[in-house]
Amino acid sequence: MKPFDFDMIKSYYDSLGDKLKDVKKVLNRPLTLTEKILYTHVHPDSPLQEFKRGGDYVFFSPDRVAMQDATAQMALLQFMMAGRDKVAVPSTVHCDHLILAETGAKQDLKNSLQTNSEVFDFLSSVSNKYGIGFWKPGAGIIHQIVLENYAFPGGMMIGTDSHTPNAGGLGMIAIGVGGADAVDVMSGMAWELKMPKLIGVKLTGKLSGWASPKDVILKVAGILTVKGGTGAVVEYFGPGAETLSCTGKGTICNMGAEIGATTSTFGYDEAMSRYLRATNRAMVADLADTVKDHLTGDSECYEQPEKYFDQVIEIDLTTLEPHINGPYTPDLARPISEFAKAVKENGYPEKLEVGLIGSCTNSSYEDLTRAASIARQAVAKNLKVKSEFTVTPGSELIRFTVERDGLLDDFEKMGGVVLANACGPCIGQWSRHTDDPNRKNSIITSFNRNFSKRNDGNPATHSFVASPEITTAMAIGGSLLFNPLTDTLINEDGEEVKLDPPTGVELPVNGFDVEDAGYQAPAKDGSAINVVVDPGSNRLQLLDPFKPIAQEQVKNMRILLKAKGKCTTDHISMAGPWLKFRGHLENISENCFIGAVNYFNEEMNSVINHVTGKYHPVPESARTYQKAGISTVVFGEENYGEGSSREHAAMEPRFLGVKAVVVKSFARIHETNLKKQGMLALTFVNPADYDKVRQDDQVDLLGFDEMAPGKNMTMVLNHADGTSDQIELQHTYNHAQIEWVRAGSALNKIRREIAGN
Repeated sequence: MKPFDFDMIKSYYDSLGDKLKDVKKVLNRPLTLTEKILYTHVHPDSPLQEFKRGGDYVFFSPDRVAMQDATAQMALLQFMMAGRDKVAVPSTVHCDHLILAETGAKQDLKNSLQTNSEVFDFLSSVSNKYGIGFWKPGAGIIHQIVLENYAFPGGMMIGTDSHTPNAGGLGMIAIGVGGADAVDVMSGMAWELKMPKLIGVKLTGKLSGWASPKDVILKVAGILTVKGGTGAVVEYFGPGAETLSCTGKGTICNMGAEIGATTSTFGYDEAMSRYLRATNRAMVADLADTVKDHLTGDSECYEQPEKYFDQVIEIDLTTLEPHINGPYTPDLARPISEFAKAVKENGYPEKLEVGLIGSCTNSSYEDLTRAASIARQAVAKNLKVKSEFTVTPGSELIRFTVERDGLLDDFEKMGGVVLANACGPCIGQWSRHTDDPNRKNSIITSFNRNFSKRNDGNPATHSFVASPEITTAMAIGGSLLFNPLTDTLINEDGEEVKLDPPTGVELPVNGFDVEDAGYQAPAKDGSAINVVVDPGSNRLQLLDPFKPIAQEQVKNMRILLKAKGKCTTDHISMAGPWLKFRGHLENISENCFIGAVNYFNEEMNSVINHVTGKYHPVPESARTYQKAGISTVVFGEENYGEGSSREHAAMEPRFLGVKAVVVKSFARIHETNLKKQGMLALTFVNPADYDKVRQDDQVDLLGFDEMAPGKNMTMVLNHADGTSDQIELQHTYNHAQIEWVRAGSALNKIRREIAGN
């Protein structure tokens, strides 16, 4: 049986050599892997030339699209408006976000199927109609499924989830996007991206003992911070890179989203070949082997990286310590030898209440064997586990295989609970067992994000991120002060015992196995399939096109919110219990900005409304302004919109009448999402001007009708005391993106083009 998309992959590899010859004729220099993939995927709408990194917008032709169920709803509701009969490129939907972790895999999956049947039925039918592969609830997490089935060296894909870069573990350029971007590609349109800068990470040496691939990206996050990778692709290379497993590389690429990177990737090597063969894709590995020199960077780029990369970092794996990052931000990085001291100095709750492993970041066979080796020690050394402990397998293929090989028994004997093959606690889908949902406490996970309230909704939960093996060991110790590398524990017999370093297996000796992977192929002809959305549903709602912003609407605007400090997509549009409304724009807009901190009173979800003169929840205030015909504007600080790719964080303000978002700086995906929805995403030329914004201001944007690429705009803050401030704003809109604004949204423009208007 052929692997998925084999003919497409073969065609790409057959033409790769000739494409690269054409690229090198134009660029006349050695190429990094990132450049090889990007330049061989340039769309005909962008004539081949040397594109300026960080400057030129380029049209690309990605090979495929992947969507998870929470974002797929809105993406496919938009696609249904585009006017196409079938997707133009291979596309898939993965049901992984809507399964609430509560008691265990079997019951949690059963509950989800009952609770979310309307959404799952919609996604199944719309996938069937439009030629989209559908992975059923319980099949696994999108990124694990993609790595196991679809990712291929040298390919380019987009996915409606910020951790799509996970596929970089198999040598892809895989980029997280909003649903409107997915609609572009599924509709057969060119997909636009600013040519990214390049960060090279040279790895030397070899990991040993407790150190793992997760510690590589935890250290890189500490170096680059949550926005240090913005607008850049991180390319890993060097002799140390070739010592890492394919899934270990995937872990590193996955969490590259936490430094704001466009994506991350590794060159093709033996580890990738082994993984392809282990996952029944020997045919792809054989093809890749024939063009392997094209599937990694040219040697000159790696011998003199400073000449070919915009920034170079070097990490010696031999001396790399395990890290624990957090709380509240994934870039607060500390080696484990310094962690206990930081806990005491910062007053973090020392008792560790829960350890959670798995997720899309760390649920490979290698991850789970290493963690299970620690769990076995706990039982063998008669240690009582001090913290709650959960395991989230990444896919049914992984779950079935590790159950067959006895690893799930190891975790359960230690006292662990095995959850469904889904995102679960990582995204807030966790019905946590706690005596006080507001109590100050500490948890540790092998996940990728640890923003305030993300896992359990409690702002007082201190969430830390580490490798699965460190997380497992810390759960056994039950304290943030425990260092498994050096400290001993007292077992049930009163004996002093020490945990040995973990041991793992890269790939199952007896191969992967599964009874039902959970895949549903689409109908060959979906023309007779009807996709029905109940008008009375509170989960799904057909979309109405957004109307274009007019010049008069950006005058006398009121401030809906001036957000203080970190304002991620979780603050703008919370996940957790709100996931059930991801297909209903009106209902989910009730969560708009309810997690953001109001600068003027330092409270959440409480803003002054100048129509009523009273404080209201943010969505209620927005609707009050809408009814009064008053446009609104939102202000924010650095890296605004950091985190998930969820375009709801852009669509909800748009739906509620916000015309412009003005900040010190944007996270890449969110800025694009705002543009796609026809909004104004603007930044202060002088970030200190943020301080001039008063809550009773009326705001004018001058020059909207003359908006042009590279041309700054002027904002006037008309203060209530009769004074005013003129503030210069800049933007990154090009001609095509300005057309999105003029059309009301990118989708409006696409629909007209497909209809031939």
